[in-house]
Amino acid sequence: MNCNVPYVRAWCVADRRDHLQQLIDGYKFTNARSAYKPLTSLLHDRLPDLPPDTIIVPIPTVNAHIRQRGYDHMLLIARQLGKLRSLRVSTALQRATSTKQRDASRSKRIAQAKTAFTCPERLSSGSTYLLIDDVITTGATMHHGAQTLLNAGAGTVWIATISRQPLD
Repeated sequence: MNCNVPYVRAWCVADRRDHLQQLIDGYKFTNARSAYKPLTSLLHDRLPDLPPDTIIVPIPTVNAHIRQRGYDHMLLIARQLGKLRSLRVSTALQRATSTKQRDASRSKRIAQAKTAFTCPERLSSGSTYLLIDDVITTGATMHHGAQTLLNAGAGTVWIATISRQPLD
């Protein structure tokens, strides 16, 4: 089994079930915008101390989902986490496609993630980039998002997610 990943460290708060599932689903699917605060607190509490040069990068949200919700759910969490940790937030990672992962098979998720991201700016090789997302299922989004950051010059990429959802 090949376990090579483009990130050095990874954290996950908990499995996506029970109250955490309700909180995330409300935040993403019923416009419960204020849920970004408790979700950010969970992530903040789970993460260790980070180097002061760490740059938080949210997985970019598909534009159609931003229009539906009226907010970019991961950018809100990234900004709040940056505020709590006194760390910079960057939107250098951008969507190159508008595909959605929800309800997609494992193979489709992996294929979509390979072309999902772009980073049009050169990143600092001396900084640590913390890539964050709300749910990790197959790991394809985080893998290819992290690889895109490395390809743009990032020296070190770490990842953190609020929840883990096994692919049924």
